[in-house]
Amino acid sequence: MNVSSGLSPRLGLNRDKHDEEEGKDFENLELETVVSDYHFYSMSALDILRETVWILRYNSTGFMAILAVLICPVSAVLLSNVLVNQSLVKTLTFRLLLVAKSSGLALKPFVRQSSQKLSGMVISAILCFPLFITLSLLSKAAVVYSVDCTYSRKRFDSLKFYVIIRKIWKRIVFTYLWVCALLSSCLTLFIVLLVFVSCVFFLMGFPSDLILYPAMVVGLIFSIIIANAIIICNIAIVISVLEDVSGPQALLRSSSLIKGQTQVGLLIFLGSTIGMAFVEGLFEHRVTTLSYGDGSSRIWEGPLLVLMYSFLVLIDSMMSTVFYFSCKSYRMETANVEKEPVLEALTIESASEGQ
Repeated sequence: MNVSSGLSPRLGLNRDKHDEEEGKDFENLELETVVSDYHFYSMSALDILRETVWILRYNSTGFMAILAVLICPVSAVLLSNVLVNQSLVKTLTFRLLLVAKSSGLALKPFVRQSSQKLSGMVISAILCFPLFITLSLLSKAAVVYSVDCTYSRKRFDSLKFYVIIRKIWKRIVFTYLWVCALLSSCLTLFIVLLVFVSCVFFLMGFPSDLILYPAMVVGLIFSIIIANAIIICNIAIVISVLEDVSGPQALLRSSSLIKGQTQVGLLIFLGSTIGMAFVEGLFEHRVTTLSYGDGSSRIWEGPLLVLMYSFLVLIDSMMSTVFYFSCKSYRMETANVEKEPVLEALTIESASEGQ
């Protein structure tokens, strides 16, 4: 099953400036088709961001519904850490510090804070897993469907989405489980490699303070690896929605699809990560930890920061989908291939079965 991709993923980049200046009605926006086999070029991260904004304005009702119903509840739980057991975080942090000490690392504030942050992320991911595999995964699928509808010149239809999601939900969940396994393997490999490098330098007689530097190099390399892995995983989820592949096949297809476009994916990942981390820090400083005043501002700052975080999650999912369409369109354009809309085909197939 192949994705629809006969349309160029450039909704707003080549739009007439005169219409834009006069405040063109976005209800009547038209999506441009690919007109040249030789002048198509891959989109940059900024182009993808602009494209995402145009898509959001074109189909704002559907995306705002996804934001309110599916993304905001998960964001509120994540930011507030309401499901996270702090005793488990402290226990895991203590064990990580023991491992760090036994491998020769000096327990400096940076090491302690990193251990605590890593422990919090792991415990939060485990305890919030039911939310991730239901509401969060459903929101990603809904975003992919909405972007596909926009490229097909259609509005978000909740009934059609329900029909489609019933058919593809199993493969999306299967792909997500593989994504979790891949990211967990990367994290485990990082910890093992970090301990190994630290032990090697410790046995060579290096002081504990100096061992911290090669450990930081390992951490930097791991950051690049995990960033690439997350990009591949995000695109794999999109692929599992739009194409008839799942699990390891979706991950391999994602890796092949973004080949040559990794820098664009890294810029998208970096921007999203910085934005989300900034909002998380604000929430922790102004809502979770009462660092000023009498706390009355929590009443409006908490919901506002949850909304901001949810919007960043929405934009990140949309940009991942647009990035997929950009890579897919570029490859199909160079191969001069046309495909039919897969989600529309699913809807028609379901309707014919019901008659």
